[in-house]
Amino acid sequence: MEAEKIKETVKKAAKELFRKYGYHKTSVNEIAKKARIAKATIYKYFESKEQVLDSILMDYLDQNLYEILHNKLSYASEEEHLKALVMKTSRLSFTACNEFIGWDFVRENANSQEFLKHLSDQLEALLLAAYLQLDNFKNNPARREGLAFLLKASKSIVFSFAFTSVSDSDVRKNFVSFQKEILPFLVKAAL
Repeated sequence: MEAEKIKETVKKAAKELFRKYGYHKTSVNEIAKKARIAKATIYKYFESKEQVLDSILMDYLDQNLYEILHNKLSYASEEEHLKALVMKTSRLSFTACNEFIGWDFVRENANSQEFLKHLSDQLEALLLAAYLQLDNFKNNPARREGLAFLLKASKSIVFSFAFTSVSDSDVRKNFVSFQKEILPFLVKAAL
């Protein structure tokens, strides 16, 4: 097998197991068995199970972010467009954590704070690079700082949902509150 094919096989197997049993309850041995490769082969391409998860999440976010950014909906203003993009990407990041990691891992794992910070930093860089490819940002370098502020503030708030939400109902309330009470001010500050 070539390297990329092996990596994809590992990620596919891990994704299925993470969704079925959760990150915390899935072992590298189980991933290797599902992928039909030796455990040592996984470690040849990934330093840890966490790195496998990180790679899965970045692929998922990258693919979905591309679809969000290239959706040609029209908005009444640039402000409305930016609010919609932030909400869609915020929901995307929350869904990624919910689907692949599980909030039990986030709340109970001692390393989860460090992992979420690493993930959120990667997401912020990915979002910033993607947004700067849009016409209304690409041709205006002065907006970079405002956009960086908006993304940093938004992702911090969304990732805090992991530690303050107990139920899906709490999550919905937090998103509605963020969208109505916080996001409009963040967007105005960014523009």
